[in-house]
This record gives sequence, C-alpha cells and structure tokens, in this order.
Amino acid sequence: MSAPSLSVQALGFGHRRPLFSPLSIDCRSGEVWAVLGANGCGKSTLFATISGALKPLAGQVSAGDGGSVVPQSFRPAFGWRVQEVVLMGRARRGSLVGQPSAADEMQVTAALAQLGIAHLAQRPFNRLSGGQQQLVMIARALVGGSETILLDEPCSALDLANQQAVLQLISDLARRQGRCVLFSTHDPAHAARVASHALLLLPGGEWLAGESGKVLTEEALQRACGLPVRRLLPGGGAEPLLAPLFTLRR
Repeated sequence: MSAPSLSVQALGFGHRRPLFSPLSIDCRSGEVWAVLGANGCGKSTLFATISGALKPLAGQVSAGDGGSVVPQSFRPAFGWRVQEVVLMGRARRGSLVGQPSAADEMQVTAALAQLGIAHLAQRPFNRLSGGQQQLVMIARALVGGSETILLDEPCSALDLANQQAVLQLISDLARRQGRCVLFSTHDPAHAARVASHALLLLPGGEWLAGESGKVLTEEALQRACGLPVRRLLPGGGAEPLLAPLFTLRR
C-alpha cells in the first residue's frame, strides 16, 4: 500500500476546545474523501486545520506538498481580474517570482478552459456570481499542481449543470491524475456518487470514517444529517442513490 498523501493523526481541532474526539485518517493518491456533517459542525474548521490556516489543538497533520485549498468564499482586497486570481495559484510553486512565464499563463488558460470559464478571464473577480467565483477558485487550486486538494463546499453556490461538472472534475483529479481530493458537502448523493471514502462528523463529538460503501449507511447518515436518508435503487443497472426524506406539516 502506498504512503498517504495526507495523514491526520490524533487530531484535535477547534478554536478553543476540540470539537470531536481525536481524528485519525490516511488519505492516499487516487482517493476521493467526502466530509459530511450538519451546518456549523466543524467541516470548515477541519479544513482550515488540515491546510495550516488554523493551529491544531492536539495531534498532527502531514501533507507532502501542503495541499491546495478551495475556500467557500474569497474576498480579494483589490479589483483583480479572473486571470490574475488564478495566477495566484502558481505562486505556491515558486513560479511567480517576477512576471508570469508563458508556462504559467498556459496553465491558467488550460484550467479556465477545463472548467468552461475561459470567457471570464478578463472579467473583474468581484463582479462574478457566487457560482462563477467558486469555479475560478477551483481553477486557482488546479494550477498549483498539488497532490492533495481540499474543496470546502465546492457545489454550494452552483446550479445543477455546474455541480455535475465539478463532481466530474473531482473524479478525474483522483482517478485520472492520481491526486488525493477531500471535499465537504451537505448532499449525501454527491458523496455516494463520487467519493471512494467518507468522513461523517456526528453529534456528540463522534466521527466515522472509511470506505463509502461501509460508512454511508442510512443509520449513520440520519445521525449526521438530522433527518432520514434512504438508499434508492433506480434499476436498469444504475448505481444506488441516497435521498433525504423531507417531511412537511400541512
């Protein structure tokens, strides 16, 4: 078995006290990890700790090249154009000491094209929609070339077509490029569709981690999501779907 691209050992994370019991997971190249939990449970705090933006309260995180992070939101202080925002991703590789090279610009152009937003290259970033900004931030992570990529709620501001595009990209990054991808989501269907592994952040400071087929059970998802989730079999050889059961008073 290959060495993990990201190793989290006995991690305590939170702002003043640990939100969960010590967390230990190993994430390897070619794996997609979905992190699920209720609003405010600590998914973004976990990602901030793994990326080094927040100091761990206990334990340690080891990521070979530090990883690239796609935050939920990004508010630049200046009126950067989309192309300039994506170029920032090359800086972590030490490529942008002075003016960007032709190779830097080619990487940016390719990433924007891959996400279908090449036409936005010269647009001011702060004038884009929330969904467009999210795609730009994903492009910025791609050009960094990191083996490990963390995406915090990457589909939260996207319409259905762009959700499909991002889920396909996550799958391709892992299975075709051999990267290790972690993404947080509220949608069990996203996790079931693309993730090889899952981490459920449960009430009471508990967590559950492992292969998706073993972790994403109806019982565990109900604890994590706060309402019943059912595994549906569409038929015709299609893969099972996970669907929340909403109940409304009339």
